[in-house]
Amino acid sequence: MNLTNNLKHLRRLRGEVSQQQLAEMVGCSRQTIISIESGCKNPSVELALKLAHALETPLDQIFSLEEGKDKARFCQKVANFFKCRAKS
Repeated sequence: MNLTNNLKHLRRLRGEVSQQQLAEMVGCSRQTIISIESGCKNPSVELALKLAHALETPLDQIFSLEEGKDKARFCQKVANFFKCRAKS
């Protein structure tokens, strides 16, 4: 899956939030933030949503997919996540 992100740019726009501060806000390690920013790791749907909330930015302004099968699969995962949360 070719997932790109603007995480580093948005962190800086939000008042120079450090990788460590963002990691603490969303409950992950600084290394995870580094890996996501560099494109080495894709976040889970839950972590992606936490990042969007922490940065007060819509999810699609942080992460984007190339058009096609991967994008449809990702959108389905997001929809399934919300269906599961609505049931609990």
